[in-house]
Amino acid sequence: MTEFLDAPTGRRIAYNRVEGEGLGIVFLGGFMSDMAGTKAVALEHWSRAQGRPFLRFDYSGHGESAGQFEDGSIGDWAEDARAAIEALTLGPQILVGSSMGGWIALLLSKRIPEQIAGLVGIAAAPDFTQDGFWAGFDAEQRETLARDGVVYLPSGYDSDYPITKRLIEDGRTQLVLREPLSLPFPVRLMQGTEDSSVTRETALRLFDHIDGEDVRLNFVKGADHSFSTAACLKMIEDAISDVLDQVGDAPSV
Repeated sequence: MTEFLDAPTGRRIAYNRVEGEGLGIVFLGGFMSDMAGTKAVALEHWSRAQGRPFLRFDYSGHGESAGQFEDGSIGDWAEDARAAIEALTLGPQILVGSSMGGWIALLLSKRIPEQIAGLVGIAAAPDFTQDGFWAGFDAEQRETLARDGVVYLPSGYDSDYPITKRLIEDGRTQLVLREPLSLPFPVRLMQGTEDSSVTRETALRLFDHIDGEDVRLNFVKGADHSFSTAACLKMIEDAISDVLDQVGDAPSV
């Protein structure tokens, strides 16, 4: 059942939480996605079957949470994620970040490292507002952004992506691939070779940039950005289980 958290920022965040024992799992969704997506729901069912704590939520302006998507930014959504974790979980968590959620998981690893036991990235997209959107804009799009404060890009889904000037400018203050990135816990990254949103070069750049002793990257031939087939979902579950094996499944305290 959906509940709501009034975050310290004043934003109202919708969430679903499963109580349980052992290390908890937090799912961090992607850009313009919501907590009702295939991966989030599948991982909730998997966690529930194990009796394990699990949290999924909507960033502000996404899904059932309050706010307008166009008003948000990476920094806002990272604040939402931190607020949800701090208010709704106990002890270290395993973060599972999909696409933009992978970037947010990396930001949280720098800001609340004591609350992170491991990280699973699914087509993780660090720095995509700068290296993807801005780098890909032509002169006309950059002029439109400066003049109108927003440009629209095809998303491949029901509606286009509104890319705001604030999103781009805030994104530049949230970059994680330009400075050291120490992840002193197990990290499992997965990337589909047919992903049209995140390139395999991005996955390799992140893999090479991470400073950690237990970091693995798996490419899945034929998998797309959604990474939501039965086989891909099983890979995500196996990656979480692998992290649990490495860190030990101590009860949350």
